[in-house]
Amino acid sequence: MAHGASPATYPPLNTLKPIADNVWIVDGPTIRFGLPGLKFPFPTRMTVIRLLSGGLFVHSPTQLTPELRAEIEREGAVRFLVGPNRLHYWWITDWHAAFPDALVYLAPRIREQAERQNLRKMSFASLPLHHADGYPWDDEIATLPVVGSYMTEVEFFHLASRTLILTDLIENFEPGKISAGWLRYLTWIGGVKPPHGGLPRDLRLTFTWQHRAQLRAAVETMIAWAPERIVIAHGKWHESNGTAVLRRAFAWLLK
Repeated sequence: MAHGASPATYPPLNTLKPIADNVWIVDGPTIRFGLPGLKFPFPTRMTVIRLLSGGLFVHSPTQLTPELRAEIEREGAVRFLVGPNRLHYWWITDWHAAFPDALVYLAPRIREQAERQNLRKMSFASLPLHHADGYPWDDEIATLPVVGSYMTEVEFFHLASRTLILTDLIENFEPGKISAGWLRYLTWIGGVKPPHGGLPRDLRLTFTWQHRAQLRAAVETMIAWAPERIVIAHGKWHESNGTAVLRRAFAWLLK
């Protein structure tokens, strides 16, 4: 993987952007991911929530610059660093080095993925992220593991702001931010185009009959939460009408 800024990103990059009380997003550079010779530029995005204690919950950390670190430190102490699925671990090592007192929670198979790619050595301790409760943030953030044959992705819902935080369960790539026509075609084939985006078809296939009922139950749980906004890691996020977005994005599953 290589990372860097590109037209696919959402400037300004590497800075806190408030989206609700005590909730920020940070848009980061792209990471190119895919098959050799067929790599797609994925813009990155993390979410930061300030808990009632004043500590910060950092979801899917993006590139840590000195300027961003200073902004983060002004808002509170980083208490939790969260890797929500096996593909979202790239910058956690840098954040742990900068904030060694933070607890690191990793979804299943992150360490295995990192070691196989031989890209980011994780020599620090971490805690498992695969249950629906039992976390220090339970009173403020609901946790929802979504289990597939390829990976478990863990979703979060900030109760006070009604903000749903997804990672790859919905991707939403705007054609205007994709320079090559064949890449735009891939977003159409993959089912990840606006207005709502969706679960990429390759990942959709990993939810076999054994997991499909669990995926449907998870989507129904998220709909019942009635989110106002949905933050996603890749592409245009949804600032409003979160419940309607979920129904449209998962119509193929709910029908």
